[in-house]
Amino acid sequence: MQVPDYSSFTKSVAAEKADAQGAFDALCELTKQAVGVKLFTVMTHDARTGEAGRIYSNMPEAYPVSGTKPANETDWTRQVIGEKRTFVANDIEGIAAVFSDHELIKSLGCESVINVPIIVGGRVLGTINCLHEAGFYTREKVEAAEALKLPGTVCLLLHECEGGH
Repeated sequence: MQVPDYSSFTKSVAAEKADAQGAFDALCELTKQAVGVKLFTVMTHDARTGEAGRIYSNMPEAYPVSGTKPANETDWTRQVIGEKRTFVANDIEGIAAVFSDHELIKSLGCESVINVPIIVGGRVLGTINCLHEAGFYTREKVEAAEALKLPGTVCLLLHECEGGH
């Protein structure tokens, strides 16, 4: 596996006026370079309430940053939240099986997804969500996405430090 070049991400996060928004922007750029992504979002997960919230989106017109919503009990929830394992679907059928917004996803030219859980202290704080055209996420790209866990953790912790949930 090729390790992503974290240098620009590190500079953004270590900057004197670093904030969560800047860190998420840097994470999005790192993801574009290391994995490849059309639609990139970051969601939080609150284990106490079972709610999820979108806190970053590179397509805010289609997928705006929003409040929270209850997490649906699906195979995706079992795998990503319960088992803390990355979810991958490389066709729209795999996406439709777990996401009710599959038609919107397809309309954006996305038919494959990787959802990487960000885990701190044994709990899932949220997920990094990468979407692209059908069949895009090869084994190598999934491995590269797994390498985003540490910078994703930094972003979510910065978000929490700024009062986000």
